[in-house]
Formats: sequence, C-alpha cells, structure tokens
Amino acid sequence: MSGAPHVRSFNVADSEARPVLVPGGNKARSLTTSRKPASKPLNKTDSTETTAIDEPKKAPSPAEDTAHSGSCFSAPSVLRRHEMLLQSNLSLNASCSSDASTDSFCSQASTGRVSRVNSTSKRRQSSARIGKVATKLNNNFSDDASIPSVELVQGKRKCAWVTSNTDPCYASFHDEEWGVPVHDDKKLFELLVLSGALAELTWPVILTKRQIFREVFLNFDPAAVAKLNEKKFIVPGNIASSLLSEPKLRATIENARQILKIINEFGSFDRYCWSFVNHKPIVNKFRYQRHVPVKTSKADVISKDLVRRGLRSVSPTVIYSFMQAAGLTNDHVVSCFRFEECIAAALSSIDKTQEGTIKISSKVEEKTSDSVAMMGEIDLELSIGMDELSIC
Repeated sequence: MSGAPHVRSFNVADSEARPVLVPGGNKARSLTTSRKPASKPLNKTDSTETTAIDEPKKAPSPAEDTAHSGSCFSAPSVLRRHEMLLQSNLSLNASCSSDASTDSFCSQASTGRVSRVNSTSKRRQSSARIGKVATKLNNNFSDDASIPSVELVQGKRKCAWVTSNTDPCYASFHDEEWGVPVHDDKKLFELLVLSGALAELTWPVILTKRQIFREVFLNFDPAAVAKLNEKKFIVPGNIASSLLSEPKLRATIENARQILKIINEFGSFDRYCWSFVNHKPIVNKFRYQRHVPVKTSKADVISKDLVRRGLRSVSPTVIYSFMQAAGLTNDHVVSCFRFEECIAAALSSIDKTQEGTIKISSKVEEKTSDSVAMMGEIDLELSIGMDELSIC
C-alpha cells in the first residue's frame, strides 16, 4: 500500500467475530485464534495500553458464533472480515513495534546505567590513583622539609648534618677541618685511617677517640707505623684492639708500608693524592645535602689504584670520605658559611704551592747558573793552559 493504512473505528456490535473461509474448510475462526502470541512479555505500561485498546475487542462467545453462522457466508461479510483481519494485523504490528521500541529503550537505558556505573567506577579508580600520587608527592615534600638544606647554628648557616644537637667535636670538625685542603703526609694518613674506621664507627665516636687513635698509631707517622709488630699490636686487651677490629689494624699497618713506597716513588703522599685532581680541589656547588653523593667515579679511580699498590680497606666510599675530609673535594652546600672559606683556603694553598715551586725553580736556576759560570771558568783556564803549552 502506498499510503497510510485507513483505520476504521468499530463498535461493539461490529467487533463480533464472524466465520471466514480457511484452508481447512468452512469453519468458524475467532479473532483470538488468528492472533499470534507476542515473543516477549509486554511491560506494565504497554500491557495496560494494549488491554485498554483491546477491551472493546473481546472474543465472542460460542452462542454468538452459532447465532451468526447462518449469515456469515455473504460476500460483504467476507470483505468485512478481511478488513478486520488487516486492522488486527496492523494493531498487532504496532504493538510489536511498540514492544520492540520499549525493549530497545530499556536495553539502552540498561546499557546507559551500566555505562554510568562503569564511568563512576573509572572515576573512582582515577580519583584513587590521583590520591595515591598526591600522597607520594606529599611524602616527598615532607621528606624534603624534614631534611633542611642548611641549618642556622649560632648565627651561621651550616650543612644539614650539623644541627644544634650535634656533638661539639663533630661540629668543630665541620667548622675547622672538613673540606680544608691538607698537604701534610701525616695528616693525610690520619684522615685515611679515620675514614676507613667509618665502616665500624661513626664520625662523632671517632672524633671523640681521636687522641687515643693518635697515641696508638704514633701520631700517624707512616714510617713508625710500618715498623709496628702486628702480633704485639693485635693482642687481645690492647688499646688498639678496643678501637678497631683485627682486620682493620692489620690493614692500617700494611697501608703504612705501602704509603712509604708511594712516598719514595712520588716524593710525598701529598703529591700522589693531589695528582688525581690536578692539584686543585673539586668544588661541587650542591644546594641540598641530599645531592651529596656517597662515592664518585674519581673516588673509584683512586681506590683501584691504591688497591693495585697493595693497600687494603680503601673502598670507593672510604676514599670519597677521605677526599671530603682532606679537602680534595668541597662538598659543603652553597648556603654553608664554610663553602667560601674552603675555596679561599684552597686558593691560598695553591698560591703557597706555586710559591714553593717558584722558589725551587729559582734555586735550580741559581745552581745551574753557578755551574755554568764554573764551567766557563774551567774552560777559560783550560784554554790558557793550552796556549802556554803551545808557546813552549
């Protein structure tokens, strides 16, 4: 059909079912038997609508079917019956389409609810992740806040590891020695031994017992320590055994012997140590104490060379502590008042070394000039003697 179906209103009298010719014969067939049951149950709203629509279209009783059986075989009645069937099919299709639309709407609504649940769950997960990241950031900021870059002690800004509660000997070590360039062989050997003791003790404990260390190790004279008898030195109950373990004591004596060899080779232990940094301290401009490393590649190089020469207990961590204490590297934070002072001390030491080299070179030049003058005089005397011989 090209146009919209013509809907015809029926009264109660017209809605009575009439027999119609079917393939099985001339039998009466009710309207309810011609309808096909819906595949899906109707919703409450649809069921009420369909019941309201179908209420005037009630199935006729058998008495009425028998009453009208005589007059149902006329042509107009057949045409009328076909028209009723068409309209019933249209109403059935409409009801099915409404069911499908309501089902699709319900399915969309259900999927919408599911998608909303999924979105809310995803939002909850994302908010939980954001909360975790925020807590991590807060922890990091709290850690940074708990470790201040500098500490204001006695009106001066110092490194973070020096506070108002720090041991006085440790604070004085920071204020007077740590980071100052050292060029004395005995002092360098002392700092090397004390740095090696950090594997068993802490700096405050070591500095508290510093005078005992100096007495036990004979003021850290490498020549005197190298002559110590290990068996007598490591006897249980000795003062030395109360300071360090037996391997550390043996390593200290052996290191003194190897340092003597280094002195014989390089002229001094100071020249050997400072040769790794080109006789200038490494200035690290750290802003925060957490940036200060435990060891560096330079410390690794020095450690390997010392191990190759026979020294023991000279790991890269020990060597870097030694470099910090001996002033080979300036690891004071920039805000610390000792940062600039150590730089000035390094410059003065460089000037002193340059003055020493200038004095040595001047002395060498004087000696060379004197030798040249003596050689000239000798040549002159020889030439005069040869001339006298030739005249004779």
